[in-house]
Amino acid sequence: MTLKEAIQFWVKSANEDFITAQVLFECQRFVHCLFFCHLFVEKILKASVVKAIHDNPPYSHKLVSLAQLSRVNFTKEQLILIKEVTEFNLKARYDDIKLSLYKKANKDYTQNYFQKCKELFLWLKGQI
Repeated sequence: MTLKEAIQFWVKSANEDFITAQVLFECQRFVHCLFFCHLFVEKILKASVVKAIHDNPPYSHKLVSLAQLSRVNFTKEQLILIKEVTEFNLKARYDDIKLSLYKKANKDYTQNYFQKCKELFLWLKGQI
């Protein structure tokens, strides 16, 4: 796979997960929407990493590490968001931890994070 194809792969996959997150929000599947927010942010970061390092991204779900590897100049607010969204990966996966996310993942909470992730996603796509 060429560098261009690898970047396109990650962008396409991120786009698909973004659409899935939208559908999940509309269906009021808020915890699952947040999990897919993590996925589309992770994948667009991986596209940025491929662009930056000219190699495959690491097998990692740690968004802060991927952000550092991407060499993108993030704002402080974006980095805080990236750190917070990383938690959705764990909290949506494991039942013992999932309960805490279920308690706070109401419509307003989820809409807030979905909107912020969407803005980050579109901004990062524009950087690629």
